[in-house]
Amino acid sequence: MALWTVHGDGRSTDGDAIAPEERLSWPRTVGFGAQHLAAMSGATILVPATTGLPVSTTLLFSGVGTLLFLVITRNRVPSYLGASFAFIAPLSAARDQGIAAQLGGVLAAGLLVIIIGVAVKALGVRLLEAVMPPVVTGAVVVLIGLNLSHQATDSFARQPLPAVVTMGIILLCGVLGRGSFFRFSVLIGVVAGWLLGLVLGLVDTAAIGRADWFGLPAFHAPELRPSVTLLVLPVVIVLVAENVGHVKAIATLTGRNLDGNVGDSIIANGLSTALAGIGGGSGTTTYSENIGVMGVTKVFSTAAYAVTGVAAVLLAFSPKAAAVVGSIPAGVVGGATLVLLGLISLVGVRVWMENRVDLANPGNALVGGAALVAGVGDLTLRLGELELGGLVWGSLLVVILHPVLRSLDAIRKPRPGPVGRP
Repeated sequence: MALWTVHGDGRSTDGDAIAPEERLSWPRTVGFGAQHLAAMSGATILVPATTGLPVSTTLLFSGVGTLLFLVITRNRVPSYLGASFAFIAPLSAARDQGIAAQLGGVLAAGLLVIIIGVAVKALGVRLLEAVMPPVVTGAVVVLIGLNLSHQATDSFARQPLPAVVTMGIILLCGVLGRGSFFRFSVLIGVVAGWLLGLVLGLVDTAAIGRADWFGLPAFHAPELRPSVTLLVLPVVIVLVAENVGHVKAIATLTGRNLDGNVGDSIIANGLSTALAGIGGGSGTTTYSENIGVMGVTKVFSTAAYAVTGVAAVLLAFSPKAAAVVGSIPAGVVGGATLVLLGLISLVGVRVWMENRVDLANPGNALVGGAALVAGVGDLTLRLGELELGGLVWGSLLVVILHPVLRSLDAIRKPRPGPVGRP
């Protein structure tokens, strides 16, 4: 039995959504995979470069993790697992203890995420609805999109010309384009921006020239240290929230009920992160940029993500190819992510709308509003040596405070007495 059925005649048609279990012709599917590769590359390379972990090894486990994710979720949840920004602060704080200690923290976080995923899968939708109702998941999706918005605007401001060109081409192709121009709007915009950056001298061609065509990733073994593990464990909250938000976002975009796949998604992400910790890569998570690509193109085919996962693995063994991907100018990344992060934020709003979340309710409005401001403003507080950013605090506020206040409100309200009694 084929893993994917061919949609129609395999050609890209305007307006048709390509379901996760479908694909177009393989040349077009490879093109969609390249589009997702372009969307994820900036962040997946930036995280290890910032924390001191090997870039090629992170790429390798990112690709392997994506393929495992598709297998574990049985091709029902399209996603790319790239390096998580949530790991930057704790891994940077632990950098002076060495790569082995950093990887021990990544491994511990991955194992805890697996345990949480198993609990969610065992208890089912009841646990999900109790802990993360639509008001919470919608807020988390919005947070995922907007928390990184300052990075998009900073990159945009650094190189405004390629940023404007990239964003403009994506918008024109996505709104006015037809056929392949519509489906490949993000890839077309990024390639055009890269070529403009090449002309303007913004592409580091020397680094590309110095890189070898083939090379093995650098592998390292983890070392569990309690001090580093405590630094990294708060990231688990973000990873779980991002996975739940991702599944809810995909469910909203595809019109399917995917609650039964949340546990699988969390388990897969935990396994991917644990494997990265064992071998030398950064922890992984689902990517909002790739949700944005699906929102633009309406192509939800997991075949495209399989192509991206295989491509990431191959890039890990080719320093030159990785250097080409890593040479995308900051302005191009900023122009593309400005569109994509905005799309994922609006998906969160759609979660609220389609579930008729009452934003006039004080509990929903006050907690959700505070969480959004903490996340969007990137509230960063230091607890000893531990520094937690806005995505952590925003997720904590909405995930923990909302059910607590809902329970207190239920206690405060008097229960109706029997009929006929005052």
